[in-house]
Amino acid sequence: MRSGRRKGFTIIELMIVLTIIGILVGIAIPTYQKSLIRANETVLRSNLFTLRTMIDEYTYDKQKGPQTLQELVDQGYLREVPMDPMTKSNSTWKIIMEDALSSVSQTEPGIFDVRSGSDKKSLEGTLYSEW
Repeated sequence: MRSGRRKGFTIIELMIVLTIIGILVGIAIPTYQKSLIRANETVLRSNLFTLRTMIDEYTYDKQKGPQTLQELVDQGYLREVPMDPMTKSNSTWKIIMEDALSSVSQTEPGIFDVRSGSDKKSLEGTLYSEW
């Protein structure tokens, strides 16, 4: 080298910086993915709570359970059937019909409960379809 300072970075310095960036990205990606799953789980809990509340209100008002989730929309209890964030669809909800003998209107048993149509497990280890 002649007199004066050298300019630029060496290959070793660049490799060290890229290795550090790679390690940081490797740590950040799984954390980001878990936060996305947690957000979807929160939306699922909220949608299930809303659907169950509207089913109960409909049953109380009409003295019979709704036959479909679309009936809740048609009667003005919901603007639209919410999306299941785990299946990314509003048509995959698993509907649980009430028993004819225990229903309010024993001639027309309606929807008693609703669950996710997903077969995946939550971060807690339970199936979404059991929530």
